[in-house]
Order: sequence, then structure tokens, then C-alpha cells
Amino acid sequence: MKISFHGAARTVTGSKHLIHLSSGKKILLDCGMFQGMGKETIALNNEWGFDPLEVEHVVISHGHIDHIGLLPKLVKEGYNKKIYCTPATADLIRLLLVDSAHIQEADVKFVNKRRHKEGLQTFEPLYTQEDAYNVFPLLELVPYNEPYKIDDDVELLYTDCGHILGSAAVNLKIKEEGKEVRITFSGDVGRYRDTILRSPDTFPQADYIILESTYGDSLHDLMITAIDELLEHIERTCIQRKGNLIIPAFSLGRTQELLFLLNRLELERRLPKVEYFVDSPLSVKATNIVKLHPECFNKPVQKLLKKDPDVFAFNNLKEIIDVEDSIRLNDSKEPCVIISASGMAEAGRVKHHIAHNIEDARNTILLTGYCEPNSLGGKLKQGQGQVKIFGRLYEVKAEVASIDSLSAHGDDEDLCQWLACQDARQVEKVFLVHGEYDVQNNFRERLIRKGFRDVVIPDLHEEIGLG
Repeated sequence: MKISFHGAARTVTGSKHLIHLSSGKKILLDCGMFQGMGKETIALNNEWGFDPLEVEHVVISHGHIDHIGLLPKLVKEGYNKKIYCTPATADLIRLLLVDSAHIQEADVKFVNKRRHKEGLQTFEPLYTQEDAYNVFPLLELVPYNEPYKIDDDVELLYTDCGHILGSAAVNLKIKEEGKEVRITFSGDVGRYRDTILRSPDTFPQADYIILESTYGDSLHDLMITAIDELLEHIERTCIQRKGNLIIPAFSLGRTQELLFLLNRLELERRLPKVEYFVDSPLSVKATNIVKLHPECFNKPVQKLLKKDPDVFAFNNLKEIIDVEDSIRLNDSKEPCVIISASGMAEAGRVKHHIAHNIEDARNTILLTGYCEPNSLGGKLKQGQGQVKIFGRLYEVKAEVASIDSLSAHGDDEDLCQWLACQDARQVEKVFLVHGEYDVQNNFRERLIRKGFRDVVIPDLHEEIGLG
């Protein structure tokens, strides 16, 4: 048996890991898209490193695009078997893949218009909306904590990972040559005592663990400070400076967390009386899906729902759907808070809002999560004085701030707590994925000190034998 790593290897996007059985059977864990990798992104998303027609099963950990975004391409190129996921993840897949396809079609159309005029060869999108819809009949829903026989040799168990709605660790029991091998893939591990979601579950003893390591060498600020930090930014920007607070936020997870905190501020009668906008059709739809799955919420939120039936809404909140209404936000003279996608500020409406607000010192751009260093958000976070947006160079005069305590990824303490249910002596290998190489090396040393004797950091397309 072998595992090969075709994404999220010494980087944080494009999650794809392939288990090779001696029988020739191949199981793909996640089918994610590379994002925010600069000029390399297109090439990375076009190169599988394996033959899609040889994949027997696909098992998805959760619904973020860097874990599901290439499913339509996989199906387009011949995969026609089941795709396993949790029920909430299935709802998100149906939403996010169509949106991803729409963005690609629009981007290619825009680029091709210019290339056609210049007599250059035109491009094709990775996949279309029709390709995205072709994924949906293949989805096989598997609830948490119920062993599921994929076939005679493979059993799947999903355990809650607390990262986003429906996120799960993938626990596989694989029979091969008269012996059982236990492999756990973490997907992305959430945080204990999350604002909205349940804490990660314990999981069965594993022989091999594929573990994310995004924040493997750092500690997040305490979550209890996030609400006060958010309030401080609203007051300083909108009340004192009469400026706009622009918050790039992932449509799934971060947007709902921000809305929940703003709702809490209103319940506590501390929310400043300015206008609040969610300017993203995808974010609005994702929030509606989150509302359909209260079973994923932690006990305090479920208790709050008995008093407040919508914990993601409050006075002065407006949802922007139409493009014309989004453009009109830039004409407003009143200070406001705009929450818009994408979280890394690499695409979407938030990029337009940043361009419109970045050269005014009254305004603030508030980053609320991980930003790949090459993304616009990453460059702003690094403190660059000039950034290029839509081909034009902008002076960064607005305040750039961040709230790191809102991360949906567990830090090194969370990751170690997640591993605490394991007897390290029984774990043959830990593979660190979904992290930057320097961070992974630091985290590797910590895991070795905790008794995990063989911790490996695979490279892109590297194939490693088990046993």
C-alpha cells in the first residue's frame, strides 16, 4: 500500500491524496483546487499527477473549494463512481461548485475577449456549470459516527472535525493481504470551543495519519477577544474617522462567524448604529445553508436559538445580491461596514471595494483569516505600501488590520489536542500536509517530542510506501 500527495503538499491549497492498494484499487481523499498561487495556479490545477480513470472511490472531508474544487474536472475526465461526503457537505458542494464554475466561465470570457482582439489563442475554463451539475448524482451521503462499507475491503467512518459546517475526519479501515490497515485523514481540524460549531470529536486509533498543519507552529489569540476587537475596529473606523470598514471574508464559515458576533453585540446593546452589508450572493446562500443545519452547532448556540431564532441577523443588516446595488455602495457618503468575499481578497466583489477604499486614510481593511502570501490579502497583511488591483497600482493609505483569533483552523495546541486520543506508539507514520514548509518543520519537531516517531512532510506528487 502507498500514498501519493497531489496537492496541499508543502502548501495550503489543492488538497488531494491518493491511497494505492496492492490490488490496484485507488482511493482519492479530497479533490481540491489550488488557489492564490499566482501564475502557477492554472498549471497546478491542470496537472493531476495521476489518471482520474484509475480512481475507484472519492472521499471528501469538507466543502471548501481547496478540498472539492476539482470534482467537476475529475468527472469531466471520466470519473463516474460515488463521491462520499457528509449531508451538510453535500449541500455546500451543490452551492459552491456551481459558483466556482460560474467564476471560471466569466473570467475566461473576459480574458478571451482581449486575447481574441490580439490574435492570441483563447482559453477554456477548467470546467463549466454543466460539469458541476454532473457531480451531484454521484454524491453519497454518509452521517457522522456511522461505519459505512464502501466495498468489501474498505470501511469509512466520519468523525466531526469542527472546522466548517459538515467537516469531518476521514477514518478508513482497509483490508489488504489478510491484514487491516487503519488510515485517518484529518481534513482541516477546527478549534475547540468554537464560537458556533461543535468541538472536534475523538477518532479511532490509526496506523497512519494524514494531518493538516496550517497553524502548526503558532497559537491563536483567545476567541473571547474577537468580539471586542471587531467592535473596536467599527468604532475607530466608522464612528471616529467616519470611514468604511471593509472585511474580506470567506463566504462559508468566516461570514457566518462575523454575523454571529455582530448579532451578539446587538443583543448586548453594544452594536454601533451604522449600516452593515453582506455584499456577496454566495455568502447569502451559504448562510442560508448553515441555518438549515443547527445539528452542527455547539450547545451554547443551540440554547441561544431558543431565544433568538436567527443568530445571523440583526438590525441595519442588508444583503446585497445585484451587481448594481454593489456598485452603488461606493457612492454612499455614510460610514458603513462591508463584509464581502473572497477571504484572501483575490477575487469577487471585495476586490472592487478594496480598490475603491484603499487610498483613503479614514478607511480600514480588516483581514480575518489566513491569506496565501501571493494573494492580495497576503500582500496587504505583509504591509506592502503599494498593491496592484485590476492591473493598476494603488497606494495603501487605508489602515490594514487583522483579527487572527477568528481562524477556523486549529492552532498547534488544537492539533495536539486532536491527536491526544491516539497512542503515538501505535502510529507508524504521520504525514503533514496543508501547511507551509517552515511551519511544518517546526510542527514536525513538536510531534516527535510528543512520541510520534516518524513524521513525514511529503512533496508534491511524492509517493510513499506504507509498512
